[in-house]
Amino acid sequence: MGDNIKGLTAGFTIIFLWLFSLISLLSLDISRISIWIIIPGIIWQTFLYTGLFITAHDGMHGLVFPKNRKFNDFIGTLAVSLYALFSYKHLMTKHWEHHRYPASEKDPDFHDGKHPGLFRWYIRFMSNYLTWKQVLGMAIVFNVLLYLFQVPSTNLVIFWICPSLLSTLQLFYFGTYLPHREFAEPYKDEHRARSNDYSVFWSLITCYHFGYHWEHHEHTHIAWWRLPAIRQATLNTSARNQRYIVS
Repeated sequence: MGDNIKGLTAGFTIIFLWLFSLISLLSLDISRISIWIIIPGIIWQTFLYTGLFITAHDGMHGLVFPKNRKFNDFIGTLAVSLYALFSYKHLMTKHWEHHRYPASEKDPDFHDGKHPGLFRWYIRFMSNYLTWKQVLGMAIVFNVLLYLFQVPSTNLVIFWICPSLLSTLQLFYFGTYLPHREFAEPYKDEHRARSNDYSVFWSLITCYHFGYHWEHHEHTHIAWWRLPAIRQATLNTSARNQRYIVS
């Protein structure tokens, strides 16, 4: 029951904080507050948007509420719908293709083989997931908030649209580009992934530990909040093996 409770707590905490923060930020009078309040607000909301997607991602792995897959998928669907009206089923299909064929031509998250640079890769990455129905749906939500709920358009752009877009870049950069980009040195195993060396704090801040990416591919049954412990165990094992080789 421990992982079920922790998974639900993590998921609902992120969803609640995102919703509470968004409502608070959308109600601000932008003309009366300092830019030094606006910028942290954007950063904070971007972080929470990333958390929404990570919650949905763990849902795809059955890790938000392992005891009941239907309820687990409900939470994942809720999180990714709040994020940007994505199709949970479509994302799940693509995500498991990524795990089956990482950093290859069959990987929907990988570059096209001709343009491995950050910008072109990011554009291709996003084009695999965005649909015209989703864009239309987001436009409808924008106008409902604007005209029915009288939310200022400036607030919507600054605290709703910008953080969501920035979080896609955050997720892509720390969770796809850095772990799977190619170097002269070939990949070491079938995961074709690398992990960053950030501290636990910065790993959380940058992408909810998703930068410990080799560990995620090796242990797909491990929730995001358990990845630091798995990362440390991996490092300890590597250190013991290295000592054995040296000796």
